[in-house]
Amino acid sequence: MTIDAVLADGAPPVMAILRGVRPDEAVAIGTALVAAGIRLIEVPFNSPEPERSIRALAQALGDVAAIGGGTVLSAEMVDTLVAAGGRFMVSPNSDPAVIACACARGLEAMPGCLTPTEAFAALGAGARRLKLFPGSAFGPAYIGTLRDVLPAGTGLWAVGGVGAANLAEWRARGIDGIGVGGALYRPGDDAATVGARAAALVTAWRAADG
Repeated sequence: MTIDAVLADGAPPVMAILRGVRPDEAVAIGTALVAAGIRLIEVPFNSPEPERSIRALAQALGDVAAIGGGTVLSAEMVDTLVAAGGRFMVSPNSDPAVIACACARGLEAMPGCLTPTEAFAALGAGARRLKLFPGSAFGPAYIGTLRDVLPAGTGLWAVGGVGAANLAEWRARGIDGIGVGGALYRPGDDAATVGARAAALVTAWRAADG
């Protein structure tokens, strides 16, 4: 599934960032996330054997969840992500060449940006959704300032320092979605623990969304 399809199906715009997940545990953790209501799953490329985890998740859950890769920094990583069955690419920066490569390969690109200059570079390369990273750098109030200059319809997702405890303020300021890493999953966490945190996060998003 794509991000668009998952959101159109009513899933909350909450992306689980499984940094450090191992291939042998990826499907169990992904299944727990989906059961809790989180259907956007990112495996960063600085995890152990990320292509194996992405492939396993795509094969097991690709019909109900959007599976993608994160910390994608090169065209070679884009190729690996496509070969593994990923549907979207997330990066911590805005590299127009990598964004354009991902879009050309049929992936949705969600590049990281912090300034208007980076945001417009990403949009110019083909991105439709932007990852405000690190979100904690400027905080929720920055969303309105950034939106004042961005084209209407640009998706803004906050990543970094965002979780169940503070997402209500982010949502009130107009954030379109969030990505959550360490507050949801850390290496060594089991599926039950991750599932419980995911359920709490979904509940918090629903409450913040009214």
